[in-house]
Order: sequence, then structure tokens, then C-alpha cells
Amino acid sequence: MSDPAKPKTRPKRAMSHEGAKFEDRVLLGFVAAGSLAMVWISWPFFGAILWALVVTIAFAPVHDRLALMMPRRRNSVALLSLLLVIALVIVPAFIVGSMMVDEALKTYNSLQSREIDLGKIVRDIEAAIPSQWRVLFERYVTTDVEVLQARLSSMLTSGLQLVASEAVSVGQGAFSFAMALGVMLYLTFFLLRDGRHLTRKIGEMVPLRPEQRGALFDKFTTVIRATVKGSVIVAIVQGILGGFLFSMLDIRAALLWGVVMGLLALIPAVGTGLVWFPVGIYLLVTGSVWHGVVLLLCGFFIISMVDNVLRPILVGQDTRMPDYVVLISTLGGLSVMGINGLIVGPVVAAMFISAWEIFGESRAAERH
Repeated sequence: MSDPAKPKTRPKRAMSHEGAKFEDRVLLGFVAAGSLAMVWISWPFFGAILWALVVTIAFAPVHDRLALMMPRRRNSVALLSLLLVIALVIVPAFIVGSMMVDEALKTYNSLQSREIDLGKIVRDIEAAIPSQWRVLFERYVTTDVEVLQARLSSMLTSGLQLVASEAVSVGQGAFSFAMALGVMLYLTFFLLRDGRHLTRKIGEMVPLRPEQRGALFDKFTTVIRATVKGSVIVAIVQGILGGFLFSMLDIRAALLWGVVMGLLALIPAVGTGLVWFPVGIYLLVTGSVWHGVVLLLCGFFIISMVDNVLRPILVGQDTRMPDYVVLISTLGGLSVMGINGLIVGPVVAAMFISAWEIFGESRAAERH
């Protein structure tokens, strides 16, 4: 004879299971709400947090070597690594930035006071165009000196005015800038000291399989390190070479042009050629043939080749995204997030590709 009490316990178990599922959903809601609230209140310091993370990943190998030499002094190692960051990154950036802003303001004032005669530049270019090309040139490009002068003046002054206004806004928001810099350095110290422990703890809480979680984390750190080493360092070298070349050829505002070339070098496919090529052509058509030839040859065979030679040495096979993906993600990141987009854009693209690769691999494993 069966026990009549047994069937009565089944609904209770079912209700208990449903209650546990409901509690899990409530807990997940609290986790999501708390995470969104934390993102909301931290958003004003998004740039500081992002660059603290970038600097930590970039300097992690140096920090690990110091940790091997002083294994029991975690605070001292993190502080020493932070001092290296300040000496190698922060101080040079301040020096170059202040010099660039000063040069941009001087150039902007020269344009406003007509010290730089754009009309003469336009007339020199027009006079240097061969007669057989002038008809074709006039068909597609206006040769009205006043119109061209107005267009060039508008383009240059708007660009330089943007730099000047940014400099003024930084000066007016000095307290906010100092606070953001302080947050970045403070956070960098703790990420250097406790980064591996935090990464392990976060990884344990991410609801993914261990192999999937490891693949995404590895891709994340690899792309950031490759972006810093393969893009930022190459851009700095190209900017230094371009600025030095402009200075040797006695081209005005060499430091400003060097910084512009360094920034453009971060954009794949176009890069520094947007500066040195038109300047070289201008030097050729206005009679400075030797200067123009030197600039074009050095631009083709030195500045442009730095990317092809230096990037494989620094990055190797760390990240192999298609060039068009890198271009779109970099330009898209710049347009959406400004300077922060230089890092966020490629990282988002890498995460997108990695997520689909992992998904494809898991689907293929299920089929087999």
C-alpha cells in the first residue's frame, strides 16, 4: 500500500523551486540596477577610468618585473610603477601639449593679423600650375584668389580656433581637469597593485564558461596593449619624425604640424600623408624644389615606413583585425567619444569579432 503523504510533498517542492527562481530573478534585478546606478554616477569620470585601465594594462609588464624584484612590497612596487607613468607619460604630455597650444595660438593670431598672407600663397600656387593643366584645374577648382583665400582662411582659422578654445576651456575647467587626473592616477595605483586579484574575482562572477571568459578577457587586454604599443607609440614616433623634418626644412609651426601628424597617424589608411604630401607639393610648385623633394622622399620612405617596420616589432601577431574594421572603429570611436574613442573603438570592434567567433565555435561544437 502506497504512502498517501508522498504526493502532497511534490507541490511543495515545485513551489520551493519556483520561489528560488523568483528570488534569483529579484537578485539579478538588484545586480543590474546596482550596476547601472554605478555606471551612472561614475560616468563623469569615464575618461579617467578608461585611461587608468589603459595605463595599467600597458605598464603591467614593467610592474610585474618590479614585483619580482620586490615580492613583499606591493605598495612600494605600485608606487614606483606610478612614478614611472608620471615621468614617462604625464610630464611629457603636459610639456608637448603646452608648447603645441602656444604655437597654435601664435599661428591663429598671425592669420588674424594677416601676418601670414594666404592670398600670396594662393597666387603662388596658381602661377606655378602649368598652362596645359590650368584649364582642367579651373574646370573643377575655382582659381578666384579671394574665394580661395576666404576658404583657406576659414578652414585654418576654424581649426586653430578649436585648439585655442579647447585650451581656454581646459584652463577654465582646471579644477575638473585636475580632479580627473587625480582620479586617474589614484585608480592606476590600485589597479597596478590589485589588478590581477580584481580580474580573477570579476572573472569568477561573469556568467560564461571558463574557456569563453578566458578568451574574452585575453582579447580585451591584447587589443588594449596592441593599440597602445602598435598605434600610440607608432603615432608618437611618426609625429616626432614629421615635426623634426618640418623643423629642419624651416617650415613654420613645426611642432604643431608634428602633433597633427601624430594624431592623424592613429587613423589607418590615411595617416600622416594628409600633412606632409600637400606641403611637399606646395613647396615644389612655389619654387622650393629641394625642400619639396626632401619632404616627399622622407615622407614616403621614412615617416610612412615607420608603421610597416615598427608595428610588427611592437605588436607582432597580437591582434589581426581587418584594416577596414580598424579604420571604421577608430573613426567611429573618435566621432562618438572624442579622444577616448581611440581606445574604445578598436576594443568594441575586437569584442564584437571575438564574441561572434566564440559563439560560432560553441555552435560548431554542439553540432558535432
